[in-house]
Amino acid sequence: MYYNNSRIFVRKWGETLDIKRIENTLKELNKFSDPGEGINRLAYTDVERRATQYIIDLCEQEGMKVNVDAVGNVIARREGTDPALPAVAFGSHIDSVYEAGAYDGTVGIVAALEVIRSLNDNDIETEHPLEVIVFACEESARFGFSTLGSKAMAGVLEKEDIADLKDKNGISIQGEFSKYSLNIGEMKQAARSKEELKVFIELHIEQGPVLEKEGKQIGIVTGIAGPTRFKLQIQGEASHSGSTPMHYRKDAFLGAAEIALALEAVAQSEAPRGTVATVGVCDVKPGAMNIIPGMVEMKIDIRGTSVESKEVIIKALDNAIHQIKMQRELNINRTKMSDDKPINMDGSMIDSTKETCEKKGLSYRLMPSGAGHDAMNMAQLSPAALLFIPSKNGLSHNPEEYTSLDQIAVGTDLLKEEVLKWAQVSKKLVR
Repeated sequence: MYYNNSRIFVRKWGETLDIKRIENTLKELNKFSDPGEGINRLAYTDVERRATQYIIDLCEQEGMKVNVDAVGNVIARREGTDPALPAVAFGSHIDSVYEAGAYDGTVGIVAALEVIRSLNDNDIETEHPLEVIVFACEESARFGFSTLGSKAMAGVLEKEDIADLKDKNGISIQGEFSKYSLNIGEMKQAARSKEELKVFIELHIEQGPVLEKEGKQIGIVTGIAGPTRFKLQIQGEASHSGSTPMHYRKDAFLGAAEIALALEAVAQSEAPRGTVATVGVCDVKPGAMNIIPGMVEMKIDIRGTSVESKEVIIKALDNAIHQIKMQRELNINRTKMSDDKPINMDGSMIDSTKETCEKKGLSYRLMPSGAGHDAMNMAQLSPAALLFIPSKNGLSHNPEEYTSLDQIAVGTDLLKEEVLKWAQVSKKLVR
């Protein structure tokens, strides 16, 4: 593999990936962003839906038939020589967190589109149909609920799971569905049968430092951590900060702080098993300097690849809640927001990717994923693979997030090889 002077990624027999086209598509896609630092393209917003339409237009230009399901997933299909065969699917997401980077999710979509473009450029047909999937609402940033689109496609999402969701501005997800001609009442129609797909492959940036630090080009994911998320409402008593003695106070924030520190302590003890815990939201009310906090809402994320380790942390969290509730005379309500189980990736697909990396001379590492991905839900429908490329300095969910074009090209080339392997080429490029 090498680059020629026109920045075309070339393999020894002349088949190509256009790295300049990858770069331009990534730049154009990331123009769809609300104001603010970094990328702001939250799920079910005008800017995210316009970005989705941009991808739809590009897929249609490549001759693909595009369908948008009841929850907003985009499924772009390139027919195979035998349409009756199950499809080889690949893709990711384009929605973002607040103040995001330009690569999380989007790289997987741009790479998937380049695979299709390259096949069209080189007149390559496959026996199995190919599907590029753009999943809706992968990020939990807006509604506190992650991988919504892939959960719906895998048939593991119930209406009651999302019906009451609202964002921080009080906008309901049901209202946003209606706004974009989606239908929460018909979301069961988004579920697909296991017979429809042969395999699913997701290419993603690592979002961590391991590949860069170890000098590896590819991460082959063996398992994906499942997040369990809680919302805590801590009710104390708001009162004047100057006239209320310390021993009479029912300070909701101090109770929240103790819970957070207890959570950190047990998560540190479970670190050898790779389990982590985070307090990502702490909303203090009334929120004035001269008022003792009367109410705090906390949102907690606990994740790992070991169910037993997660349970250790959850039990410790419940014990801390009970103890602090009694000691500080607070009312504490804990609500489980979601509970995703860890997923082991398909062994045959891991072996296939290892074989391709070795054939192409790519350095790789077998590794778990601490972050959740749509592949974890798709693994319940068909054999699935999750492939990582490096993230500079391990940064993600950050405007400084970066993966080089060369690294993206390597990942795209690997994705293409795996797609062709599973889809079975019926018409090859004349060499």
